[in-house]
Amino acid sequence: MSDRPYSLARRLILSLSGLLCLFWVLAVLLGAHVMREEFDEVFDSALQETTERLVPLLVDDLYRREARQEPYRVNDTRHDVRDDYLTYQLRDASGRVLLHSANAPSAPYAAPLRPGFWSDARHRVFTAETVSGNLFVQVTDSLDHRREASREGAFALVVPIMVILPLGMLAIWWIIRRAVAPVERLLDAVSARDGANLAPIELPDLPKELAPISRSINKLMERLETALQAERDLAANSAHELRTPVAGALAQAELLVRELQASAARPRAEQVLKGLRRLSTMLEKLLQLARAEAGIGLSSEAVDLVPIFDLVLGDFQRAHPSAAVEVRREPPGQALLRRVDPDAFAIALKNLLENAARHGLPGHPIRASLLADGLVIVENASAALPEADVNVFRQRFRRGSPATPGSGLGLAIVDRLMSQMGGRLDLACLPADDKSSFQATLRLPQR
Repeated sequence: MSDRPYSLARRLILSLSGLLCLFWVLAVLLGAHVMREEFDEVFDSALQETTERLVPLLVDDLYRREARQEPYRVNDTRHDVRDDYLTYQLRDASGRVLLHSANAPSAPYAAPLRPGFWSDARHRVFTAETVSGNLFVQVTDSLDHRREASREGAFALVVPIMVILPLGMLAIWWIIRRAVAPVERLLDAVSARDGANLAPIELPDLPKELAPISRSINKLMERLETALQAERDLAANSAHELRTPVAGALAQAELLVRELQASAARPRAEQVLKGLRRLSTMLEKLLQLARAEAGIGLSSEAVDLVPIFDLVLGDFQRAHPSAAVEVRREPPGQALLRRVDPDAFAIALKNLLENAARHGLPGHPIRASLLADGLVIVENASAALPEADVNVFRQRFRRGSPATPGSGLGLAIVDRLMSQMGGRLDLACLPADDKSSFQATLRLPQR
């Protein structure tokens, strides 16, 4: 069974249109059947009446003629009108043809000499006898005439349908589209909601069948927003409250390492210091993640990102004096205006630079590029990655190597911030000689 979603409006339109066509066809067939039966009654009545009127006329005409073996042929009085539908014969009791119409054969009809109707594959015959019972008048009607009349009548029923049916299908389409319009509006409103947009759905004109769905979704999003906000507040408050005691413990650990220069306890003190530094880094990342979850990506006014780019690079080089950074700007000196929050952009760029410094190969520079079309590229040489798909590193707490120090949150924070900015984070691992090149690209939104 296919799992492809289907359109409710399309299914209704096709179903109703198909039923309409089916009912119209059944109505035409029924109408044609009833019409043919009525035509047969009319033709039979006309055939019988014609035969009964011809009986005295033909008998009188026969008695005025001289007796002979060959049948008499009654000539047409008008040569410009030829009607082969009705023909007649006057026969005696033995079946011999005494007189016949101009368009009738001289051979006797196959119909028996018995009063009433008789039919074969091509003709309908009515037989009437004289009062004496010695003479019989047989009038035949062509069944092709009746079939032609039935076909023309059925065609007269079909022609209006060929015009009315498309109009009916168009009316069905219009009615269905109007009926499902509230469903589509609700679908668009629900589709617009995600982790960054939990605003309640405001659609006051929904029908009563859909209004409870909207209210239920609003309640669900309200509970979700409350839970997410509580989670963000817990992470932010916990990280903020822990920064001071961790910073104090970190300072005390640094002093303790200096004091234990020649002591056997120095290695353990250094392990404590290393753990505290990692904890401090984790707390900083948790604060950044909390800010990213709070939605700080966009700014109400356009901001020039070039000074922020330079500022972050300067701070990074001071914090990592051993890391070589190659900077490229195209074109040089041109401003890059975007409606992006400066802090969000700084956090994203700083995380990319730290990720490059932490996972890059020693002795290879970090290349940072700022392009005029809104691309910020950070590239570093790296060893072969354990994951074939680099996009797995967007996930929280996913690191390239467990032995490499890091929180596993840097790229997740950048991805979240770019999503809020309306941009995109692209990750790629490009082969380069005997190593790989890990490339992270910030695609900033247009103005």
